[in-house]
Formats: sequence, C-alpha cells, structure tokens
Amino acid sequence: MNLIKMTGLELMQMGANLPGNMGDRGIASVIPMKITEAEQGRVSFTARADERHTNPMGAIHGGFAATVLDAATGCAVHTLLPAGIGFGTVDLNVKMVRPVPINEELFAVGEVIDRTRTSAISQAMLKDGDGKIYAHATATCRILGRA
Repeated sequence: MNLIKMTGLELMQMGANLPGNMGDRGIASVIPMKITEAEQGRVSFTARADERHTNPMGAIHGGFAATVLDAATGCAVHTLLPAGIGFGTVDLNVKMVRPVPINEELFAVGEVIDRTRTSAISQAMLKDGDGKIYAHATATCRILGRA
C-alpha cells in the first residue's frame, strides 16, 4: 500500500479501520483518540482523557481538548484533498466550555465549513454521549501543493 497515492479521504477511512488509536502511532500514542467515521468534509473521533492528561491541580489539561479538536478539524480538511496534497493548521481557536471529564468516552466531529484552492476553514466540538459540549474549535488550514 502506497500512502502517498491515497487521497485524504482514503487515508482517513483507512484510519477508521485501524485497530486501537489510529494504529497507536504519533500523537494518538499520547492522546487516546480514534477516527470512527470519515466522509467528504467530515470526520468523527472518539477520545478518552486519563491520568496522563491532568494538570498539577488534577483536572484534565486544556491541551487535551485542543489536540483532539485540532485532529478533528484538520482531518476533516484532509478528506477533501487529492493524493499527494497535504495541509497545515495555520490558526486554531479553542473555546473551553466546561472541564473535560477523566476516563469518559468523548466524541469529536470535525467538518469543513469553507474551502478555497489554498485554504480551508473547519470546526469541531468535543461532546459526551449525552451531547454535552466540553469544547468547540475553529481552524484555518493552508493547503500545501496544488489541490
């Protein structure tokens, strides 16, 4: 399998079918998150904060939510890109709504809300199973290459 020849959507769909946390590679080895669905302009993740993600006061560090939301917004953009074209997050704005719970499965859905030839804007929310929002983010991504 040649990853460079796969579209962004194909890569994200492959990630949804890997065992564990996106194959337990890279950032997913530190932040337990998993792609569960991918379609054009939209991805879904599950994530679970644990003791490794606490700050000195014992609460979940805000970087946990920011990292999951960065992944969700970026991966949503990636689903729109052809093979061999990448992206980079230029701007990530995260609003923390309430403290992230420890050892509870959370869900993040990222979706593209605008796309041009050179950039895309996406958003994502981190929620629990009841739909309670813990954090919201918007991101601007630069498309790298000729998309």
